[in-house]
Amino acid sequence: MLRYIVVLLGLAFSMIIPFPLFADISSTNVICIDPGHPSESGHGTAGRHITEIDAAWDVSLLLKQDLIADGFTVVSTKSSAEEFVTNKQRAETANNAHAALMIRLHCDADAGTGIASYAPDRQGVVNGVHGPSQTVIDESQAALKVFHAALIKSLDGLLADRGMFADTSTRIGGKQGALTGSIYSKVPVVLVEMCVLTNPHDEAIIDSADGQRKIAAALTAGVKAAVACESKQ
Repeated sequence: MLRYIVVLLGLAFSMIIPFPLFADISSTNVICIDPGHPSESGHGTAGRHITEIDAAWDVSLLLKQDLIADGFTVVSTKSSAEEFVTNKQRAETANNAHAALMIRLHCDADAGTGIASYAPDRQGVVNGVHGPSQTVIDESQAALKVFHAALIKSLDGLLADRGMFADTSTRIGGKQGALTGSIYSKVPVVLVEMCVLTNPHDEAIIDSADGQRKIAAALTAGVKAAVACESKQ
C-alpha cells in the first residue's frame, strides 16, 4: 500500500513541477570546455617542448577538476588530446548541453607574450550560416569583461595581460566576421589564448605542472565570475 502512495505522490509532484523547470535550473550550472585543435583549422602551434594540443588538453583536465570541485557540471568537446573535432561539432556540444558558458582553450604564436581573451562582437558567416545571434553576442561580450578581469587578477602577474579582443582580431575571425565556433554557438562563448607558445618564457610556464595548475585556477576564477554575472542579468 505504501508503495502505491509513493507512486501517486510522485505523479502528483511531477504534474505540479514539470521536468523542463529542472532542466532550466541545471543548465545554468553547465560549463563546456573546448581544448583547441585538431580541427579543420589544423593542429595549432607548437613550442620547442610542448604543442598547443597537449597544452590545451592538459589545462582542460585541471580546469575540469577545479570546476567540478566548485559544483559545476562539465562537458568537454573532446575525449582525448588528439581527437579530431570540427569547430561546428565543438559548438554543438555546448549547445546540446545548454551550457552557461563555452570556454575555448588555445595558445598563440606571436612575437609577444602573455594571455588574451576573445569573444564575438558581431555576426559572421561560414558555409552560408550566419551567427551567432545578437543575444549570444551580448552575453559573450558581458562574460568576456568579467571573465578576463578575474582571470588576470588570479594570475597575479604570472603571465602578461595582452587584453580583451573581438573575434575579428583573429585571422579566421577577421575573414568570417567571427570565429567558426562562435558562429555556430547558441550559448555565450569566450576563447582564451593562454600564452604565446612560441615565446620561451610563456612556454616554460605552460609546460610546467605548477604553471598549468595556476592557469587552470585562474580560468576557474574567470568562469565563476562570468557565470555569476550572467545569473544577475
